Amino acid sequence: MKRKAFVAGQFYPGTRERLREAIETLAGPSPGRPKPRPALAVVSPHAGYVYSGGVAAAVFASTVLPPVAVILGPAHKEIDSLFAIQAEGSWSTPLGDSPIERDLARRILAGSPLIEENEQAHLWEHSLEVQLPFIQHFRADAAIVPICISHEAGYAELETLGRTLAEALRAHDRAGLIVASTDMSHYVSQKTAEKKDGMAIDRVLALDPAGLFKTVVDERISMCGFQPTTAALVAALALGAKTAELVRYATSGDASGDYAQVVGYAGIRIS
Repeated sequence: MKRKAFVAGQFYPGTRERLREAIETLAGPSPGRPKPRPALAVVSPHAGYVYSGGVAAAVFASTVLPPVAVILGPAHKEIDSLFAIQAEGSWSTPLGDSPIERDLARRILAGSPLIEENEQAHLWEHSLEVQLPFIQHFRADAAIVPICISHEAGYAELETLGRTLAEALRAHDRAGLIVASTDMSHYVSQKTAEKKDGMAIDRVLALDPAGLFKTVVDERISMCGFQPTTAALVAALALGAKTAELVRYATSGDASGDYAQVVGYAGIRIS
């Protein structure tokens, strides 16, 4: 099945030319960008590009994109699977079609009964789609594996998913990058966002998936994709991750000027 773009023209520009121009503008002039570095995983936000696009662009522009991206995103609506994967077909944006890496998807699917093939879970979910134009822009020939994660997933189940991803990536013959899609605190003051987001970011930078999960739950941090980020950390550690770097942090207030009610955005590279 070809998944059509659901939020093109809403979260990001709806035409090829305007989308390319927007990403280039968000990423900044090529001569001034840092040299891209390899990574095992990245954390990237998924709001409208006017708000979080600069953070996402900074992450992808500073990362060497391998042939495959495994995108983990939170389900903002109820889905019928704990972990929903689309194992074949392609995803479309105004920049073109990205094929699903069928062999890797099948390896992941076979790795745990918690992971189910469920294309319907992806049809109206924006958290994965918003990452795709950045991947296509910086690596036009990249294939993808999309996995949507239910808000009901507990730590033990996320650990299983992360280990399954690592095993599948190790066995696969093409290098892959894990993309964890998440925004940070939602609709709090700038001061509260910086404080609470800092707690969660510190756990990611410490490569502490269990600590991230516990901190978000205990501190009631409204980080919508903490579960995908937890699974990505588990997988990255199993693949040998040694360090994590905060590439950029911002809030919606930086775009809107309203710092009373903000959403936080963090871009992190894990290698």
